Amino acid sequence: MLDVWIESGQLRAIAEAIAVPDDAVCIDGSGKIFAPALVDLYSHSGEPGYESRETLDYLRQSASSGGFSRVCVLPTTHPAVDNPGLVKQVMAGNLLGEPQLFVWGAATRGARGEAIAELSDLAQAGVVGFSDGQPLTDGLLVNRLVEYAQQVGKPLALCPHAPGLMGPGSAREGAVALQLGLTGDPAASETAALAALLEAIAPFPIPIHLMRISTARGVELDQQAKAKGLPITASTTWMHLCFNTQDLHTYDPNLRLTPPLGNPADQQALIEAVETGILDGIAVEHSPYTYEEKTVPFRQAPPGAIGLELVLPVLWQKFVVPEIWSPLTLWQALSDRPARCLQQTPPRLVVGEPLEALLFDPVQSWQVCPAHLKSQSANTPWYGQTVQGKVTETWAFQPFHRP
Repeated sequence: MLDVWIESGQLRAIAEAIAVPDDAVCIDGSGKIFAPALVDLYSHSGEPGYESRETLDYLRQSASSGGFSRVCVLPTTHPAVDNPGLVKQVMAGNLLGEPQLFVWGAATRGARGEAIAELSDLAQAGVVGFSDGQPLTDGLLVNRLVEYAQQVGKPLALCPHAPGLMGPGSAREGAVALQLGLTGDPAASETAALAALLEAIAPFPIPIHLMRISTARGVELDQQAKAKGLPITASTTWMHLCFNTQDLHTYDPNLRLTPPLGNPADQQALIEAVETGILDGIAVEHSPYTYEEKTVPFRQAPPGAIGLELVLPVLWQKFVVPEIWSPLTLWQALSDRPARCLQQTPPRLVVGEPLEALLFDPVQSWQVCPAHLKSQSANTPWYGQTVQGKVTETWAFQPFHRP
């Protein structure tokens, strides 16, 4: 066991025994894990436009409660974040010592997939990269977007899904979806779009991030593209690692996702791809909704669930405790590699540098309910359950980002 000295937002020392100043505040870290803070590749904010779901302030509180020092917000707001003024609005609350919200600027105007946004203006405003947060169906527009993004030098996050093949599907196509009476979404809705996308971006040496990989074949295509030298990164969401179609027998609307949960073979391929590093990161895709929005039949539910406060304890219990993953694998997928996908320096524990870290108690139990959640919403399949593992402290003292 080691002592840790933190002063004025900096890591001052880590040693077996540190003389404690008389005026120091001591935190008992016995049995807890002191580690770099987490980085979320993409999540959703209610503000602006849907403040009843979650405000930016609640989003930051939720991030801090879950051990995240950086959260990247998709432009799925109303209006979409497609101009410098809205970038400033989202990032205006970034303060030293609190989780930082970064912004994915809309790749197209209004995130409607019709005309390219002013990428240069957005880059100057401080966006982390460009994404509509939803599939782009116009192949010609994608080609032009990649060309323009090449000039700006920011990452481009794309969703490889073909809405025309997805249709109204609410579960991955297969025997389970058929037994449950749910309309199937074929794996080809992802793989066909991904194959076409990889062909389109191959001539352009710019950083492309592939969002929401959810199928075994999608993992294979990602691996093959990287083997050919394409400068791509890819992620899946934590929900696709935790569940598969067999979990849909409850028809819990909080398991309604886009893309839908995969079959067991898809889930296993994703788990192995995270362990081997084929998939670069795990995204939370925190998606708050009101009680009324989610209390509807499964097929009608808006896709998504909250997760910033749950992802570390749930993944720790599901994968680290049974030794499917090492603790290092989990931290690489939730902290180090997501930062690198964003072309950022990852959080690290370096004496003399600003501190981005968390203190995690892997055995503390708590009930998932509004009284214990910092999120403004409570749409999660773990609602009412007891979860083991809790982040007890988060330090976020990297230089704050505000245009």
